[in-house]
Amino acid sequence: MEREGSGWLLYAWVMLLVAGTFAIIDGIVAIANSSFFTRYGATYVYTNLSAWGWFQLIMGIIAIAAAFSVMQGGEWGRWFGIIVASIQILVQIFWIPIVPFWALTIIVLDMLVIYGLAVYGGRQNA
Repeated sequence: MEREGSGWLLYAWVMLLVAGTFAIIDGIVAIANSSFFTRYGATYVYTNLSAWGWFQLIMGIIAIAAAFSVMQGGEWGRWFGIIVASIQILVQIFWIPIVPFWALTIIVLDMLVIYGLAVYGGRQNA
C-alpha cells in the first residue's frame, strides 16, 4: 500500500537534489568567472559574486545532503529539508538582480518542497 503524499515526498527529494546540483554549478561558475552573471548589465550591490559563489556552492552541498536526509525519512530529514529549502529561498532572493527568471523559478519550486515536507514528511503513520 502506497503512503499518502509519497508523490510529494518524492518531489521534495528530487527537487532538493536538482536544486543542490544547480546551486553547485552556479557556485562554481560564479567563483571561476563572476563576470559570467553580469554580462547583461546586472549589478550586485551586496557583495561580489565570487563570495556568493562560495555560498551557493556550500548551499548546494547542504541541499544534496538534505535530499538524502529526506529520502531516509523521519522527523530530522523533514525539518532539515524544510530549513534548507527556506534558506535556498532567501539565497535566491539575492540572486534576483542577476538571473531573475531562474531565481523566481527556484523560489517557487522550493516553496512546493516546503509544502510537501510540511504536510507529508516526517514519521510514517502505520
